[in-house]
Amino acid sequence: MTDALRHKLHALLHRYGKNSYHPKPQESSRGDCNMLGKISSQLLGCSTHYASLVTGSSISEEIGSCVMSASSKALTPTPREGVQADSQSVAAGQTPSSLEEILPGSLEMNPGKIPLIIDTDANNELDDQHALAYAFFNSDVFNVLGVTVNDTPNGGGIQGQFDEAKRVMKLCLAYEGVPLLKGAEGSYASINSDIDNAEHDGHAAVDFIIETARTVRGQKLVLVAIGKLTNIALALLKAPEIIPMVRLVWLGSNYPEPGEYNLQADVSSVNPVIESGVEFEMATVRYLKPSGTAAVIATGKNIQERMPGQGPAISPSVEGRNGGTFSSFGNYSYHLFESLGFPDRSMYDMATLAIIKEPSWGELKRIPAPRLLADGWQDCPDNDATIGYWENFNTEAIVEDLFKSIENPALLQ
Repeated sequence: MTDALRHKLHALLHRYGKNSYHPKPQESSRGDCNMLGKISSQLLGCSTHYASLVTGSSISEEIGSCVMSASSKALTPTPREGVQADSQSVAAGQTPSSLEEILPGSLEMNPGKIPLIIDTDANNELDDQHALAYAFFNSDVFNVLGVTVNDTPNGGGIQGQFDEAKRVMKLCLAYEGVPLLKGAEGSYASINSDIDNAEHDGHAAVDFIIETARTVRGQKLVLVAIGKLTNIALALLKAPEIIPMVRLVWLGSNYPEPGEYNLQADVSSVNPVIESGVEFEMATVRYLKPSGTAAVIATGKNIQERMPGQGPAISPSVEGRNGGTFSSFGNYSYHLFESLGFPDRSMYDMATLAIIKEPSWGELKRIPAPRLLADGWQDCPDNDATIGYWENFNTEAIVEDLFKSIENPALLQ
């Protein structure tokens, strides 16, 4: 039985693996839907043999070795820029040998809390910063195990994305306790053939996602993607055994219509995620329409009235991305809006975290998994694999919860 399972898993990964079942959208035929459903079903069928990893129940060492050998990846995080390991170990030049050294005290999941990794392009717009603050100021709900960054246009490169995430984490008193890692600069299509290279683009974030998913017990790890999907797609490609261990919630797409910023930032990453069979939900954007996260708007007037001085006071203060120094997130939020003339702005990314916290603040619909083509979405009504999409968000409740969370934060302990 063990050998049969091992051979089945290897055969499936070889047949439908990294070089064969992720065609580019423009190359996809309109007859792929049923095949893709079968691929997902077969991979997940094999995965059920080790799905008990998610609940922490025991499984045989033979099955475990089959799963681990299928990935053939040794993931040993090393102290480097972009990885906040134990400060004394790094200062002494020691290498963390396991996730336990990067996440001290975080491996035992807190009952009732939702374990998260937030994957963000933090230096774009205003909403990523508020999403991060919302997560850290709801530490009674969320157990943020790490933050990974990816690069999308106009964010100052991967360093700019990293610096802004670091800035916000410091303002939320989270930087010393939560790992922050650099992810992919390039696209999935430009990196996937190099995935076996230990130093591939984005490897620090990708490997962290993989090892964290392997480590979480008792519930699924929630991957909250509020940028392009590159880091997530690479993690699922590199270690497909984590697929049943995670739930992915992505701020992205105008589904069922084409386009959207995060989607366009790496079109090549979308189908691989859908085809993987991972539990996948899209928080739709739908610009200028009332049904998407674009309708979840914080007004400049409310920012001026409610943000100044809110959040914990920190010392030393933090230099903002546009200059100036700030000792609270509320003051930094005020500054970000002020620099743009106090516009009314959509809180796309923060809304994605809000519906994870309180699902009644949106409507989740499940559909047969569609395909992304060059000219937009292709529905696949006969596909056995499914995904979900969120729409019709409760703007008033979500925005009010943002302000209340910053005014009365439940801080990371």
